[in-house]
Amino acid sequence: MQAEPRAPRTGGHDEPAPGGRAAVELAVLRAVRQFGDSHDRMTGSLRHGMGMNASDLAALRLLVIREDQGAPVTPREIAQHLRISTASTTKLLDRLVAAGHARREPHPRDRRARVIALTEASRAEFFRRYGSRLAAMRAAVAEFDDAELEIAERVIRAVSAAIEAEPED
Repeated sequence: MQAEPRAPRTGGHDEPAPGGRAAVELAVLRAVRQFGDSHDRMTGSLRHGMGMNASDLAALRLLVIREDQGAPVTPREIAQHLRISTASTTKLLDRLVAAGHARREPHPRDRRARVIALTEASRAEFFRRYGSRLAAMRAAVAEFDDAELEIAERVIRAVSAAIEAEPED
């Protein structure tokens, strides 16, 4: 007697019945996991290509994102984003400055404070390495209409917020 094929298991939980809401939710969460894996591989490639560790590249990405938003970044914001100590942040920033990726500048509104800015060379290198991936992602979303993209944005933001939430003990 031949056993029936089993659906793959996720996290030790039984598979939902085929069709229905639970199956769709599971498919979305699997797609999120696949996206996370793809993003991890892309980040690893960028890290290797730019000769950076994970924290340094995460800080660089934060600088790129905040620059795009027109918002300055303080060392404290980098520490909070990376969830590292201020001492570790100082060492990280020293590495980025020494490597020519960032510079410390006076805060635009608070003369006592400093902000961290990308150097032109780092910005150019980042987009040289990331540009083709960004173009591919734009091409991938171009096939969807505005309503679909708005729903996708809501789902991605909700999942991101769930991941970022502090776990309950």
